[in-house]
Amino acid sequence: MFSRNWRVLSRAYSQAVTFRTSEISPQHQNDKQIGLFYTLKQDTCKELFSNGGLPKSFMKQTKTFTETTLMIRQPALDLINCIKSTDFNKPVIRYVLYGEKGCGKSLTMAHMIHYAYEDGYLIVHVPWVSEWLRRVPRHKEMSNSQTREGLVDLPLDAAAWLIHFKSQNQTLLKSSDLKISKEYVWSKREKTESGAPLSELVEHGIARIKYACDVIDALISEIKILSNNKQCKTFVAIDGFNSFFYPLTRLNTPTKKKVKPDEVTLTKSFLELTKNDWNNGIILLSADQLAVPDENQDSYFPRYLLRKQGFEYLDPFVPIEVGRYSDKEFLSCASYYRDRLWLRGPPEIETELKFTSACNPFKFMEQCAPL
Repeated sequence: MFSRNWRVLSRAYSQAVTFRTSEISPQHQNDKQIGLFYTLKQDTCKELFSNGGLPKSFMKQTKTFTETTLMIRQPALDLINCIKSTDFNKPVIRYVLYGEKGCGKSLTMAHMIHYAYEDGYLIVHVPWVSEWLRRVPRHKEMSNSQTREGLVDLPLDAAAWLIHFKSQNQTLLKSSDLKISKEYVWSKREKTESGAPLSELVEHGIARIKYACDVIDALISEIKILSNNKQCKTFVAIDGFNSFFYPLTRLNTPTKKKVKPDEVTLTKSFLELTKNDWNNGIILLSADQLAVPDENQDSYFPRYLLRKQGFEYLDPFVPIEVGRYSDKEFLSCASYYRDRLWLRGPPEIETELKFTSACNPFKFMEQCAPL
């Protein structure tokens, strides 16, 4: 009798839990909405993440749920509050997301990219560094750099990134205020004139793939100049940043020599961007265990994952931990899964899942799939 009544009460309580918020703008979200889900507009999601930025498992889930929702969590709100109180006349502040595998670092970064988009930032986003350095398909093209001796280019990856940059900033790139500061000569017949729109530089890298890596290098230089001149404010987001400092890649030269990360032109370009020698911007990075191939990792803390070189390069920075679900967040997520029919069964199954998943967001999502 008691067990039956408990199940009825639990079901009623679960159904009464509020798990959504109608506040879809990250600029106006606050602590009262922690643990609640908000829905991204389809057009916005396509503009920001059609070329990367959301984990593949999460993308599959959004297709199943027929909507893209993000949970409002404390790390994102802390970052938003920090950004709102930032003095943009001073050198950029670097924030580093860290935490256990599957706790939501990439989704927190996606939340912040949405915030930057809503607030009019020029977004410079690298969805996953390891896609360049470690996940090497057979068709990956690599060539010796024609402008930087001893370095190698990844032209197809560079062109794909330029398409991603163009998609995320399509509105800002139409502005006549964003112009390049000097002339860039690509060949005897090709050059980009001083004063040309920034979009022209981007289009050249997409159309002429062999120059894509050099275009990115020029683009980053111009973005820093534009930010310093207060012509735009820039939001840099790089997921799996510690991959730049791992000593090995899966890239090989024709002579079978291993290519180190610092021998790749894209590495040089984005390390230049993440220096704190410019202002009017924000730099958000993540240190992730999944970004490097070591299976037996002793720690998920930035000092361990960035290694000595990466830690000294970033110092000083502000660490932001992305942890497991709190009780409130877990209950909210369980209610959302039930609403989407991703989780079924009696209410007491949620207690079991809470222990078996240890409130890890990814593990909880995986365990609910067959239920």
